[in-house]
Amino acid sequence: MPKPVVPEEKRRRRRPTRSGTVLSERLIVDTALRMLSEHGSAGLTARRIGLALDCDPSTLYRYFRGMDDLTLAIGDALIGRALRGWRPSGEWRTDLRTIGLRIHAAYVAHPQAALLTASRVTGRTHELAADEAVLDVLRTAGFPLPDTVRIYHAFIDQTLAFAALDAASLALPRAALRADEDKWRSTYAHLPATTHPRIAEAAPLLATRMVTSAYPTALEMLLDSAAARLAAA
Repeated sequence: MPKPVVPEEKRRRRRPTRSGTVLSERLIVDTALRMLSEHGSAGLTARRIGLALDCDPSTLYRYFRGMDDLTLAIGDALIGRALRGWRPSGEWRTDLRTIGLRIHAAYVAHPQAALLTASRVTGRTHELAADEAVLDVLRTAGFPLPDTVRIYHAFIDQTLAFAALDAASLALPRAALRADEDKWRSTYAHLPATTHPRIAEAAPLLATRMVTSAYPTALEMLLDSAAARLAAA
């Protein structure tokens, strides 16, 4: 006969670890985020997390089906942090801007985790809440359903794409990041107008702007497009 399925709550470890810590899914995810921050993607192993929590690595599989399941939980936790305390204002443009900036900030605050999770679909609680919120903001504003889905798609993908791009820069070794940013002053700023007239005239502005994220600008452009679409509808 097949073995009976053990309910999820009964698979949890209730006894403290050797150091007296009571494990939970949230504690494991927070520890995994710390391991990623300190050691990069190499830090996301059951062995390293087990050492940090002073428990046998196999204990993690009471909480997650595997390391990929833990990765999805990390991504969902980042979205949860972004949504924490957010409430809709009733003004669709303000609400979308706030959600987008919050999600982007939550990911770039954990660059290594962002690189692992920005392209994933978790199907978990916080991701579903974020998707429901964005769709509700658009529908409540009066966007037709096809436009709602179109704008939602662009909004979510743009936010996560910029989060991954900006996280990739922040995940570089500090010297490499500094060298990349210095190129705008050491190379671009010294190109002669005779060979590169457009770069030469834009160089001072490029040196200031290109070392910051373009996400806020891209987000405003998307919101402008959405507003024009709503007016036309």
